[in-house]
Amino acid sequence: MKAIYYLMLMVLVICITAGCTGKGPGSRKSVTEADAVTVPDTGYTGIRQYFSKELLVKEVTFKNGVRHGEMKTYYMDGKLYQTFWYENGLREDSARWYYTDGRVFRSTPYKNDTIHGIQKQYYRNGRTKAKMEYIKGLRTPFFEEYAQNGALVKNYPEIVFTIRDDYNSKGVVRVNLELSNKATRVKFFTGEFYNGVFDTSKYILLPTTNGRAYVDLKKTGTPQKEYIGIIAQIFTSFSNNYLAYKRIDLPYNDLK
Repeated sequence: MKAIYYLMLMVLVICITAGCTGKGPGSRKSVTEADAVTVPDTGYTGIRQYFSKELLVKEVTFKNGVRHGEMKTYYMDGKLYQTFWYENGLREDSARWYYTDGRVFRSTPYKNDTIHGIQKQYYRNGRTKAKMEYIKGLRTPFFEEYAQNGALVKNYPEIVFTIRDDYNSKGVVRVNLELSNKATRVKFFTGEFYNGVFDTSKYILLPTTNGRAYVDLKKTGTPQKEYIGIIAQIFTSFSNNYLAYKRIDLPYNDLK
C-alpha cells in the first residue's frame, strides 16, 4: 500500500511541474499567440520606392500601411511623370501629369478617390489647352479648348438628322444621324444629360458606321414623348471628347 501511495504522490508532483494544471509551457504559448493577434499591425510608415531593372519607377508614401501623402511615378529616364495625393488610401486634391521638361501637362481634381471638378490641360508653354468638368466621376457638357495663342476654339460640329417616315406602311419612323461636318470619329447615344452629367449607364449606344447612325422608333398606340434626345460624343483634333446634344421633335406622339 505504501508503494502505491508513494507512486501516486510522485505522479501528482510530476503533473504540477509539467503543467497538468493548465500553467505549463503549452498554455503559455497559447496566451502569447492570442496576445499577438490582439495587437494591431500598424504597417509600414514612410516612403517606399519601386524599381524596374534598377530604374526608379514609383515612390509611394505610406502611413500605417495605407497610402497617405504624395505618390510619384517616373519616366524611364528618371524624370517626373505623375503625382497623386492620398488621404487614408483615397486620392484627393489635384493629380498632375508632366511633360518630360517638368511642365504640367494635365491637372485632374479628385475628391474621395473620384474625379470631381474642372480638369485642365496645358501646352508646353504653360497656356491652357482645354478644360472639362466632372461631377463625381461623370462628365458634364462644360467643355473648352484653346489654340496655342490662347484663342477659344469654336464652331464644333452639330448633330444633323433626317427622318424616314414609314409610320403608315410599317409602323416605323427612322431617324438618321450624322455630324454637320461629316466627321467620322463620333459615337451617338439616345438620352438626356441626367442631373447635368453624361451617364453612359442610362443611354443606348447606337451602331455607327463612317460617322452615320440611326434609330428606329416604332408605333405603340399609346402616348409617348414627342421628341427624342440625341447625344454625340465627338473626338476633337485636340484628342478630347466634346459632347453635343440635339432634341429632335417627332412627327407622331406614340413612337418608342
